[in-house]
Amino acid sequence: MTTFDDRESAFENKFAHDEEMRFKADARCNKMLGLWAAEHLGKSGDDAEAYAKTVVVADFEEAGHEDVIRKVVADLEGKITADDIRAKRAELLQQAQAQIVNEA
Repeated sequence: MTTFDDRESAFENKFAHDEEMRFKADARCNKMLGLWAAEHLGKSGDDAEAYAKTVVVADFEEAGHEDVIRKVVADLEGKITADDIRAKRAELLQQAQAQIVNEA
């Protein structure tokens, strides 16, 4: 292998690693958001965990996280605004990313 091939391989590996970390952080963030929303819905224990899983699954409907926001807004039925949910998700994403980094 040439130096160029080594560098190309290293960049590809870094990209794959970064994407995996981003996916894990997003999934963890969505679960945390689901647990937060479940609290506002009066759910706890297994019911809260089950609801959080539905929030994680909602993220697979389309690219980005707006599908998650729409689901949580609809489920909370106007109790909390979409902007407040987006702000909470941004806060939780930072926490999720920190947790992922600390685990690595």
